[in-house]
Amino acid sequence: MIIASNVSKRFGKLKVLDDVSVTCGKGECIALIGPNGCGKTTLIKSILGMVIPDSGFITFNGKNISHDWQYRANIGYMPQTGRYPENMTIGQVLDMMKDIRGKSNEKPDEELVDRFELKDILHKRMRTLSGGTRQKVSASLSFLFNPDVLILDEPTAGLDPVASEILKEKIIAEKVKGKLVLITSHILSELDDLVTQVVFMQEGKLCFHKNIISLREETGEEKLSKAIAHIMLGKRTEK
Repeated sequence: MIIASNVSKRFGKLKVLDDVSVTCGKGECIALIGPNGCGKTTLIKSILGMVIPDSGFITFNGKNISHDWQYRANIGYMPQTGRYPENMTIGQVLDMMKDIRGKSNEKPDEELVDRFELKDILHKRMRTLSGGTRQKVSASLSFLFNPDVLILDEPTAGLDPVASEILKEKIIAEKVKGKLVLITSHILSELDDLVTQVVFMQEGKLCFHKNIISLREETGEEKLSKAIAHIMLGKRTEK
């Protein structure tokens, strides 16, 4: 569904992506992880068309995204920090996004709006919301238009335990429907029950892209955090 082929990107002298190639298919929940500054966000923004690679290319359903911007209508994006017009209410933000996306015969997916109980506070202005409630709005918007691909950047950050479980249940349900989910998180324990594949990046390079079952078998570790630590410690020992 999404293929990045030999993607590289520099900002000044800093090479933030270094010949990165990954293939992401339907029905997968892929964890994109690595230390701060490893290139995760730049790769995500490249997939979204917000950053143009210096070399290499990205395809969506077989089409080069640089020649077909309409592919973005098939992506639901949840940024790490959602920024919205501060004077608008939650209800106005939801309506604004529906207007921007245009008319559709398909009914919006408002499951998260309901389960997060946002309908009870649609009148509240964005400037008055806590960080957790803003996250609920961002999550609801990312799923609202039933996209084929979901890109979720630190989705559970700031969410209370109940809201976090609601979101995780939704992610699993969408994956079962055959959608592609790309998810980043520094809280690796949040990903144990979600992901089917792991992409680990460091210093702009792809260190590995492994199936979660293979990763666990290879390392003998069930927890994702321990499995990754096992591999990275092994790489340091090899040096």
